[in-house]
Amino acid sequence: MQRVYRERAAWHNWIADWDNLDVVLILLVSGLTFFGGLAIQSTEVSQKLGFAGHCWQHWLLGIFGVGLALFIARCRYEVLIQWHWVIYGLTNASLLAIKLGFGVNVNGSDRWLNILGFNVQPSEFAKVGLIITLAALLHTRPASTLPGIFRTLAIMSVPWVLVFSQPDLGTSLVFAAIAIGMLYWANAHPGWLVLMIGPLGSAITYGLSKPIWAGWIGVMVLVAWFSLPSPWKRLGAILVMVGNGIFGFLGQYFWTKVLEPYQKARLTLFLAPENDPLGGGYHLIQSRIAIGAGQLWGRGPFQGTQTQLDFIPEQHTDFIFSAVGEELGFIGSIALLIVFWLIALRLIIIAQNAKENFGSLLAIGVLSMIVFQVVINISMTIGLAPITGLPLPWMSYGRSALLTNFIALGLVESVANHRPRMMNFRR
Repeated sequence: MQRVYRERAAWHNWIADWDNLDVVLILLVSGLTFFGGLAIQSTEVSQKLGFAGHCWQHWLLGIFGVGLALFIARCRYEVLIQWHWVIYGLTNASLLAIKLGFGVNVNGSDRWLNILGFNVQPSEFAKVGLIITLAALLHTRPASTLPGIFRTLAIMSVPWVLVFSQPDLGTSLVFAAIAIGMLYWANAHPGWLVLMIGPLGSAITYGLSKPIWAGWIGVMVLVAWFSLPSPWKRLGAILVMVGNGIFGFLGQYFWTKVLEPYQKARLTLFLAPENDPLGGGYHLIQSRIAIGAGQLWGRGPFQGTQTQLDFIPEQHTDFIFSAVGEELGFIGSIALLIVFWLIALRLIIIAQNAKENFGSLLAIGVLSMIVFQVVINISMTIGLAPITGLPLPWMSYGRSALLTNFIALGLVESVANHRPRMMNFRR
């Protein structure tokens, strides 16, 4: 009898390590992963791949990912503060290995490393590495001062440059979104965050219209004047004006002298894909046809003609949302967006209830990563953003991306699981 009691006590103690787990978040992500597998299977019905299909790989890795997330949730996330420089070094080393020629070419891009027979995309795992590093830095020195802002940007710039030069514009933009989201949560002045995106706006507006470019610079100068502390107002306004002017000229130079025609097309064809219907605009045209064909209720699961007849190449990856739009229609698409909204809401709640800044910043970093990818991925499938190659979290097929998202989920669940427990008063 005592042995039975001991076994029950051990089992209870083992389960108790997950007392504060955010079960709703785990269930939402698990359901999303399963639904993603169904959508992937729908894109491959005509190929009759069976267990060799990408959907089964997605589901199997999803099961492993849930287990990995639960394991990470049991571990104390605070220990990562001591290891953040090691994580940062390994992150940059993996990205540098690709630049040094150790990468594996997949679909014409050298973005993967072959590890134990598996192709791994370091830029995906670098997202989590950057979140951990920035959370550790901002935990000790908030971004309420300009030195804190500059240090954060300097740390982010190293992996950003390595990824951007692969070239991988989409993932490099995710790094920027992570940094901006975490800086905002770390009490950075909103005006400073606007100044951070000022050079990009100057580079874009210079080629569109000189008056618009001049107006943009004027707005940035005003933001600098009203947001910077008194000793920096005059000098800061001058530096912002000169810097934005320089970036305007640099943007024009890169557009005319550096970028190849196909690179320009990828950035602008979403505005008028009909200009190249059989080339760079083909994916977007077919994606919009598929989503439009879904109308209100959709054609039904596994009934989408665009999806079943492979009108959209590699639809199971970046364009998986078009399969959802065609087969489940507007209602199904809205339901999917609601699930992502609930996931974002749970991440915000975890960030607000974390026991210290490090855990809160981890949750906000993951939130920034997920929300940005969802917005950009769906926008590019309906023609509101350039095609950047960003996957839809937990929906698109991609082993490195899916595993990265589950590792991030595990970190957030660890933050939730190790927050202060509520006092339980009993008579």
